[in-house]
Amino acid sequence: MIRQYSIFPEKMKCFSGSMLKVLAMVTMIIDHVGSHLVDRSIIIFETETYTLTLYRLMRDIGRLAFPLFCFLLIEGYFHTRNKVRYGVSLGVMAAISEIPFDLEHQNKLFDLHGQNIFFTLLLGYLAICAVEQWKSKHPILLIPVLIGIMLAAGFGLVDYGVFGVAFIVVLYALRQNEFFRLFSAFLLGNPRFVMLAFLPMSLYNGKRGFIKGKFLKYAFYAIYPVHIFIIYLLKLHWGLFQ
Repeated sequence: MIRQYSIFPEKMKCFSGSMLKVLAMVTMIIDHVGSHLVDRSIIIFETETYTLTLYRLMRDIGRLAFPLFCFLLIEGYFHTRNKVRYGVSLGVMAAISEIPFDLEHQNKLFDLHGQNIFFTLLLGYLAICAVEQWKSKHPILLIPVLIGIMLAAGFGLVDYGVFGVAFIVVLYALRQNEFFRLFSAFLLGNPRFVMLAFLPMSLYNGKRGFIKGKFLKYAFYAIYPVHIFIIYLLKLHWGLFQ
């Protein structure tokens, strides 16, 4: 049993789920713009021993996005009224997002060299569902199921790979201990900046916030494939594909 531990007192927790969603989206877009559109030679700070490029700064800021999306996924699991519909929504968004994702990365309508982040979130969600359903009644079944999900992540070449799905599972397991869950950051690259995402997580107040209703919910989902497609169009217009 993981002991509950909160870093901040309840009165200091001021981030709603909607605020975390906006932060996750903004940092994700910064990351993707930096990765695909920014000239890597642009220097914004330099000393004799250290050089900070605009590309590096934007990618480091972007490290906050994935942990926040994973945290929101876990919160979504525990708050959704229909867990099957939630999983189906993730699958549908994964399928829809794959076309702009492949265009953005490979300039192809269909490519198997990498799958978008919704596939990672879907596999993580399935892992959480399996643990919640079978941890008491059929714990021995969890091992092959979780191994199968990890293999699907690895062979499917989903974004963040096996470590991305493992991060979701570990974050879920340590969700009640805000100190120990910090160490899950080492499953991802650049853990120093990944850990920054745990600050707004620890300030989460458990409230939904201003993103309410189906329209805003699906508009939030749509930002992912739409912004990726816009980046693809800009890359195509500026001749950035090799």
